[in-house]
Amino acid sequence: MTETILTHQEAWAADQGDGTYLNPVLHADYSDPDVIRVGSDFYMTASSFGHLPGLPILHSQDLVNWKLIGHAIPEMKLAGYERPQHGNGVWAPSLRYHDGKYWIFYGDPDVGILMTTADDPAGEWAPLHLVLEGKGLIDVCPFWDNDGQAYLIHAYAKSRSGIKHKLRLCRMSADGRQVLDEGRIVYDGTEDHPTLEGPKLYKREGYYYIFAPAGGVSTGWQTVFRSESIWGPYEDKVVLHQGQTPVNGPHQGGWVELESGESWFLHFQDKGPYGRVVHLQPVHWENDWPMMGERREGEAIGEPVLRYRKPDVGRDYPVTVPATSDEFDAPALGLQWQWQANPHSSWYRLDARPSHIRLHSIPGPSEQEGIYHASHLLLQKFPAPEFQASCLIDPSGLAEGDTGGMLVFGYRYAYLAVRKLQDEGEEEGEGEGLALVLAMGDENGEEGVWSLPIESADPLELRVKVEKDARCSFYYKMAGSEYTPVPAEPFAAIEGHWVGAKTGIFASGSGGGYVDVDWFRVTGLEGKE
Repeated sequence: MTETILTHQEAWAADQGDGTYLNPVLHADYSDPDVIRVGSDFYMTASSFGHLPGLPILHSQDLVNWKLIGHAIPEMKLAGYERPQHGNGVWAPSLRYHDGKYWIFYGDPDVGILMTTADDPAGEWAPLHLVLEGKGLIDVCPFWDNDGQAYLIHAYAKSRSGIKHKLRLCRMSADGRQVLDEGRIVYDGTEDHPTLEGPKLYKREGYYYIFAPAGGVSTGWQTVFRSESIWGPYEDKVVLHQGQTPVNGPHQGGWVELESGESWFLHFQDKGPYGRVVHLQPVHWENDWPMMGERREGEAIGEPVLRYRKPDVGRDYPVTVPATSDEFDAPALGLQWQWQANPHSSWYRLDARPSHIRLHSIPGPSEQEGIYHASHLLLQKFPAPEFQASCLIDPSGLAEGDTGGMLVFGYRYAYLAVRKLQDEGEEEGEGEGLALVLAMGDENGEEGVWSLPIESADPLELRVKVEKDARCSFYYKMAGSEYTPVPAEPFAAIEGHWVGAKTGIFASGSGGGYVDVDWFRVTGLEGKE
């Protein structure tokens, strides 16, 4: 099926307005999603790794239209998070509702198993509690049985523990604060389900079920294990794979049952620079096995649906997508923004100028050129396969040596920004005071690609246009003129460490200057449907 979306002001909207939806329901990097239903409300969380605020909380009433409503971790109270922790931090959380509270458990591969709770998922979450210390304990899921006994199941990160392919189950205290025994390995997937991880534990109709992905992020499948005893032995069945679809590695997520009796499964697909985007699959129970997606004639394993009828939740809800644009006219940043480390109040202000954000030109890491290891980059996820992001900046507050503008960030990055030239005059256009520059870099450093002298410090617009295969072209617009393309080859965005590419704004340099950003707007490409 050709991917077409409803004409909409947003770059991507899964709801097609005719009772159907298009996968992915979120074309953004909400990796390792987990989902629950509480009454008529659905809540989702996902991995956030070292980006902060972390542990995003999303809300929906139909599993298709989602809104970002908060984060469970405003800042990380662990050592080291004053600097970027690329690829570390929050791995594969589980979200549950039990005993009138919301619970999130996750594994930090370098610390252990952590937990937080909240009475209101959109409100404040409790400080993180270390349930079990240990290297390589990841992909954690709690479970409270009918008899009151609680359990915890998890996988292992071989890079930290030397263990792989195995799932361990432990008894847990009812308050979720400690593990009560050494537990046991309930399944070893070395032979049949290598790279077994991401377990989610459920109970239905007398069976215990472990939903777990195997086979690797981009090439794997979804397996379900079941047993009449929580300790096993478990029998296994592959219930979802790529088959003949373009949806590679469809696995790892959460199962949810509706008031209408329908079952659905949210999972991710690894799309390289776009990150791990979220798909929604119908689930049909056959002989007490959950069969996902749709099966071709003669096939025993389901394949992902690309377009399907929306879940039966009793009514229709408006098209809703997580926020992307920000006019900076609220007292707080939009929830879509994340920093590369624990945010610091010295990095920005929202009250220095009405309806602007002021980004202070924070010095980068002194031991390295470029901004790959900078903490103060203000970024958000790519929201669609094709889109454009624009911003209006005022560079008049930059000090000598400062740079401020917009960027695309992953293992490699590129930015279009205004630079205040230094007295040495090494920059082209020395004497004009400012230059518009395009630069590219990675963890090893940065190099300039193009520059243009600017005659005044008047506000100007910057834009990045992201097209198929995440090819990024930059544009600028001076006052009274039209958008002009930067004369350079498109930048091929790539993913970061376990995350998709991001776009956003920054200011870096001496620490004495700043750039004011009036707005940041994300839309679909002009002329695209």
